[in-house]
Amino acid sequence: MRSGLFTVSTNSAAEFVDITDNARQAVKTAGIEEGILFLFNPHTTAGLTINEGCDPSVRLDLIGLFRQLISSTYPCRHAEGNSPAHALASLTGSTVTVFIAKGELRLGMWQHIFFCEYDGPKSRKVFWKVLQG
Repeated sequence: MRSGLFTVSTNSAAEFVDITDNARQAVKTAGIEEGILFLFNPHTTAGLTINEGCDPSVRLDLIGLFRQLISSTYPCRHAEGNSPAHALASLTGSTVTVFIAKGELRLGMWQHIFFCEYDGPKSRKVFWKVLQG
């Protein structure tokens, strides 16, 4: 199989969940030695990003900094009241792309892949596809 999905469960309103192991499992499942992994998040109040994964305080700092960028006091018109989560999701985007070499993700020493929850807690999906290259 060269495509699939996995679920991510979040436990708070805003959090970054490390999904690097899920991505590695997708590459293993695909059985591809050289290629590209695409991850796609189909949710409008969550995102995907690659950033430092060794110090958990980086994730907390990013959430705090993003919250300062996107005001929770702006008079949003969206009836559900989660417009700040939509704006935060636009900052991180809904996709990440990672090269695969020798059957492994080509991430930098400190890089991990994160699912960025901005409207949790929820159960979410991430779609993946591996292309041989």
